[in-house]
Amino acid sequence: MNEHPTGLAALMNRRLAVMLPLGFASGLPLALTAGTLQAWLTVEGVDLKTIGIFTLVGLPYTLKFLWAPLMDRIVPPWFGRRRGWMMLTQLCVAVGLGLMALTSPRTDPEQLAAFALLVAFLSASLDIVFDAYRTDTLHPHERGLGAAVWVNGYRVALLAAGAGALVLADYVGWQATYLAMAAVMMAGLSAILLSPEPTRVADPPKSLAEAVGAPLREFFSRPQAIGFLAVIVLYKLGDAFASSLQTAFLIGGVGFSVTDVGAAKGIGVFATLFGALIGGVMMTRTGLVPSLLIFGLLQAVSNLGFALLAMVGKSSAMLMTAIVVENVTGGMGTAAFVALVMSLCDPRYTATQFALLSSLEALGRVFAGRPSAEIVDAVGWTQFFVLTLVVALPGIFAVWSLRHRIEQEQKERTPAFSPAA
Repeated sequence: MNEHPTGLAALMNRRLAVMLPLGFASGLPLALTAGTLQAWLTVEGVDLKTIGIFTLVGLPYTLKFLWAPLMDRIVPPWFGRRRGWMMLTQLCVAVGLGLMALTSPRTDPEQLAAFALLVAFLSASLDIVFDAYRTDTLHPHERGLGAAVWVNGYRVALLAAGAGALVLADYVGWQATYLAMAAVMMAGLSAILLSPEPTRVADPPKSLAEAVGAPLREFFSRPQAIGFLAVIVLYKLGDAFASSLQTAFLIGGVGFSVTDVGAAKGIGVFATLFGALIGGVMMTRTGLVPSLLIFGLLQAVSNLGFALLAMVGKSSAMLMTAIVVENVTGGMGTAAFVALVMSLCDPRYTATQFALLSSLEALGRVFAGRPSAEIVDAVGWTQFFVLTLVVALPGIFAVWSLRHRIEQEQKERTPAFSPAA
């Protein structure tokens, strides 16, 4: 008999409830240092070359694993190792956004770039400790649902800091908009105050050398460590290929307008939120490995919707169907994948191991574009999307091959919960 609450009943606890506002705080700074910042620069008449240089501001998000060991090693003097860092970094992000708001991109672009880079660095650091906190706080049967709730908060924040900020800037101006976003981040500190202490408690590394080297030694000392890395790299690879040229396919390959694609992708965001949530709820019943297999197969098969669209041609109904199905199944797969990464982290080194594993998963998204273009040139769009299904199969097979070991890892990485849990 299942001793854990399942379905929506699993939502009724403080550990899961705080995932929504914390996910929101994680996502809010991203657009404010990327697309929304580009819009501000463009409106202020900054030249295109300078705007291009501003894209480098996002570099800390790809390099955050370099300083993650520091956040495992150093324990702030307040709120503990995880909540202390959360409080400090989120406060600093709010201050950084305030500094951006008080800087003119027209007269001081270099200073604005420095503040934006600082916010990106602090935001990436906030992501490091948020990932560690989520992993150390959620019970194993809550991880899929917790990841789904987190993704919902994160995506809503992207909408608020993206489309929401653009609309707000039209009414109150850019400086007031960024000050408002800084105030939202400051208000979000209350969620950290209300968040429970982690339920997985382990002593931090005793030195910086241990914080840097021990996470790797510990991970590679496990049976099937290379297999786990293969799962991390391969599980979302089919999705990475399918999405790498999706916009180019819809506009250039099929002939939809930019407005058509924008509207469909807007609906796709909500489909992702729904998929992540329904996937998380299902995981409370089915468990980690069955969910990885089922959701992985569904997200792979969903790519065939775009193959059908390539065959049918310009059809609004087919476009909407393909986008919705792909995003729902992608959200389900993301919930299961994040739960997998959490289950592979040792509680002593959660920040470092999570940052490293998530960086490996991102490799597919970074490098899929060029080979995708060459495949399309060689075989056409229809065959390309069929091939993305084939590319997804090794990841599913890797999960199946390691299914017993993944379940064992989940048990071994789950020490006794603290009495307060």
